[in-house]
Amino acid sequence: MAIKLVNATELRSGGFVILDDTPCIVRSIDISKTGKHGHAKARIAAMGIIDGKKHIKVMPGSERVQVPIIEKRKAQVLNINKEEKKVSVMDLESFETLDVSIDPNLIEDIEESMQIEYWNVEGKKIIKRKA
Repeated sequence: MAIKLVNATELRSGGFVILDDTPCIVRSIDISKTGKHGHAKARIAAMGIIDGKKHIKVMPGSERVQVPIIEKRKAQVLNINKEEKKVSVMDLESFETLDVSIDPNLIEDIEESMQIEYWNVEGKKIIKRKA
């Protein structure tokens, strides 16, 4: 698992973060002003990359958070199993065959022999878009 650490105030909308041990895409971040005796607070609203669940967390702005390093790769679709929401793909660089889960919004748009982009997030692979 490849990660890096950044301050909570350095996160931006559309970036990635790990909240509650789940890799997420940051949807919004609100940073409050510092008080007379306090520190800035960051309110992070994020959506899980793999599970699609909403995560909201409030923390000090100076707190270090983990940011996952996401590997994006291209592949060709070999077979589609719509019941299990799994797709067999062949990586276009290493030519290995993989069984990859698919984003439920994309399952109707994917066809055999089509090129797609899949993400490797903490060892879990998921199809996120057509290439």
